[in-house]
Amino acid sequence: MDKFLLQQQVLERLAEDLLQADEAARVAHETATHEENIAENKYDTLGLEAAYLAAGQARRAEAIRQAMANWRQFRPCAYDVDKGIQVGALVCLVDADDKQQQFLLGPAGGSMKLVNGTQVVQVISSEAPLGKAMLGKYEGDEVSIEGAPIRQQFEVLWVH
Repeated sequence: MDKFLLQQQVLERLAEDLLQADEAARVAHETATHEENIAENKYDTLGLEAAYLAAGQARRAEAIRQAMANWRQFRPCAYDVDKGIQVGALVCLVDADDKQQQFLLGPAGGSMKLVNGTQVVQVISSEAPLGKAMLGKYEGDEVSIEGAPIRQQFEVLWVH
């Protein structure tokens, strides 16, 4: 599986998310500043609520821009057996039920599922609990994370 193509898919999805966030911020800003939404009394808060929403959407758009910058600078490298799993690794984990899952360990801000042919690849960052647990592991190692009700355990099946 080509990590460069996965990176391009992440950037395309982030660009779509950015368009949506920018549009949502624009609409909320227009609502907040529209003359019909000027408060007539202290209980009339539609304009204020829209202003809060516009600010939140603007922060979301900025976070997406930062994620895009991280992913543009990201250069996935080949797996180094001396270092173990690092950011840029494509990892296949298998659980106790022999269910396999593929993960691309990327920079912050790109948590999403991608479909490449018949394969589903979950993109996670090294800051995510599972991402942290995978760092430095090797093929055949066990990876475990503490979930709310139970502890999840996986085996590293392969790394690219």
